[in-house]
Amino acid sequence: MKLVTSVLVFCVAALLSLGLVVLYSSSMGRNGASYPLMQTLWCGLGIAVAALVACLDYRHLKKVAWPLYGLAVVSLVLVLIPGIGKSANGASRWFVIHGQSFQPSELAKLGLVVLLAFYGERYQRHMPTWRRGLLIPGLLVSLVLGLVFLEPDWGTTLLLASVSGVMLLVAGVRWLYLVPVGALGAVAFGFALLHDPTRLSRLLSWLNPEQTKDGVGYQAWQAMLALGSGGLTGTGLGNGIQKYGYVPEHLTDFIFAMLGEELGLVCTLGVLAAFVVLLLCGAYIAWNAREPFGMLLATGLTFLIGLQAFVNIGVVTSALPNKGLPLPFISRGGSNLLFMLICVGLLLSVARKATDRQRAEVPLVDLDEASAPQTS
Repeated sequence: MKLVTSVLVFCVAALLSLGLVVLYSSSMGRNGASYPLMQTLWCGLGIAVAALVACLDYRHLKKVAWPLYGLAVVSLVLVLIPGIGKSANGASRWFVIHGQSFQPSELAKLGLVVLLAFYGERYQRHMPTWRRGLLIPGLLVSLVLGLVFLEPDWGTTLLLASVSGVMLLVAGVRWLYLVPVGALGAVAFGFALLHDPTRLSRLLSWLNPEQTKDGVGYQAWQAMLALGSGGLTGTGLGNGIQKYGYVPEHLTDFIFAMLGEELGLVCTLGVLAAFVVLLLCGAYIAWNAREPFGMLLATGLTFLIGLQAFVNIGVVTSALPNKGLPLPFISRGGSNLLFMLICVGLLLSVARKATDRQRAEVPLVDLDEASAPQTS
């Protein structure tokens, strides 16, 4: 377990360091930008909180699972109220406090994962049943998904729906119960998509990128150009040109394109490998957790980080339609960085308790008896 946690910490540290360097380079096109400094401060705060969480017993979260979920729901409601939540580009997703923005959906990710882990352990014997296993947790998940969808934030909605489905399956829900629910959700999502011209145009643009490169597909097309121009080793740190207004949101959702342009294919493959290793470490920690709550918590947190990363990379490489999710540990954004590091701290806490259990299970050997000669 020590090796796994060491590898996990190394991967996160490497991603954080790379993110700060690329963010500094990508902000060169904006005079007087304070993003690198603020990101560094958020990074320091996140590391401190993650270290504190890693030293604590994650099982204390059982006592605050419902309050944390309730706080997340209240914050999601408040952000939708005009005058309280900040609106930008037709979405109301942020609180602004002393000039710093905070996304309540980040709190909702953690709150929902903790609650589902707590619920899955408490009703472990009843998870195969329809009422306890699907209906009640489904209502809890639907409340959060509905509020996030209304912001609107379709990317986070799909992310949380996927993470919740995986956690319920691991907790013991029969997959035959989840298939109809998933199909119904897909139909509802498709219906909403047909009545949303903006997102429908994004989907059509993804299917025909070259035909829409001067319109809706401009961002995705420029991201592909940035990745292509980087080649194997990149144009060199600070030498990229796409950051000078060619790729919108190049500090957040599309920062992976800046990585590819300036540091090349070698760096982007390294980032992808780091997230794969992180997933494997998280899966190992979940498998060796000392009880169901730890196993479900580690599963949810690992899948949350990994899926968000792969969706972001898929969007930038045009493998997926544009969904607007940041790249964990690398994209600019204080609240996302803080909660991602808290997730890492919780994974380390689960691993630490699993190590304590393994030590407790090692049988004690009487040295005098062991060294005594054997007689027949």
